[in-house]
Amino acid sequence: MAREIRGCGLHRNKSLHIIKTCRLLEEKYGGQVPEDPAVLQSLPGVGRKTANVVLNVAFGKPTFPVDTHIFRVARRLGLSSSSTPLRVEKDLTRLIPPAERGVWHHRLISFGRSTCSARNPKCHECTVNRYCRHSKKKVHHPDKEN
Repeated sequence: MAREIRGCGLHRNKSLHIIKTCRLLEEKYGGQVPEDPAVLQSLPGVGRKTANVVLNVAFGKPTFPVDTHIFRVARRLGLSSSSTPLRVEKDLTRLIPPAERGVWHHRLISFGRSTCSARNPKCHECTVNRYCRHSKKKVHHPDKEN
């Protein structure tokens, strides 16, 4: 299993958690994934974010999982000024209608990976940089006028 998910961080630990979780799901839940967030979070290696991803993707629940990319993008764009993923999640669930949360979850992750990266964001090619706190802090380049 670890070899199959090598691209993920902490692949050794995650592979052990996946195996344990699969066994538990089979033994305790008849092979069915529970829809209860508390039960999901009781499974090995499953925290709030993973439980919310499962609830959103597998069950269509209007959760808004916040990963490192969403956390960064939401703060840079002023969608949240909160300092914890849980508070950012609450801010985003207030802003984004339930039916659109799944789509926006994936859009913000993609944007955070492709354009608004942590170390070298591509502010000069970003279409929303005028709203971005990070972009406004960057040094002005005369050859890149608005």
